[in-house]
Amino acid sequence: MPEPTYLAAVRESYDTVAAAYAELVRSPAELDPLSRSMLAAFAEVVRTAGLGPVADLGCGPGKVTAHLADLGLSVFGVDLSPKMIELARLAHPDLAFAVGSMTAPPIRDGTLGGILAYYSAHHTPPEVLPVVFAGFRRALAPGGHLMMAGHVGDDELLRPTRAYGGHPVSYESHLVRPDRIVALLGRAGLEVTSRLLQEPGEGAKWAVGTFLARRPAGL
Repeated sequence: MPEPTYLAAVRESYDTVAAAYAELVRSPAELDPLSRSMLAAFAEVVRTAGLGPVADLGCGPGKVTAHLADLGLSVFGVDLSPKMIELARLAHPDLAFAVGSMTAPPIRDGTLGGILAYYSAHHTPPEVLPVVFAGFRRALAPGGHLMMAGHVGDDELLRPTRAYGGHPVSYESHLVRPDRIVALLGRAGLEVTSRLLQEPGEGAKWAVGTFLARRPAGL
């Protein structure tokens, strides 16, 4: 089956900006208190459940993957961009990273205690999100936890031409309504346990939505 064109655009774009992205994007320690707290809460519920490792899907250069490891999780990273994975392996040689797509990650069904999609699902067209979320549910063990975070909006479509130091990009970003994300997660069989909406701060353009969900135990 041919690869969807949006995946090729995401891979090419992030290969192009990888070095600048790694330099410009803040480390988790530099995030705002609420964002750090949500990552810590996710780590705690996953540790408490003790169901398996965590997959950081769309891990980029591995900064958040390493942060989760520091929080006591067994974690590995997956990213569509080979350049990003190369940088992640160089920066964090003690962790495992693999090239893969969020639509078909290299993960066996029912094996994960947690999934993190941190500012990584917004390049997925909304009509493809049901497939992605169903894949999340399959990969999680019963009782496993999901955390998603990223920019949200009123079903807005963004088509930037340059990003991260002015490098050319061809991907699209989809700012989906928070209630639509919750509904799609529910239809995929994931129970949303918490949602946090952060209004745009100083100098920011878009709100940030963070969602915690779980695959119900026994299902």
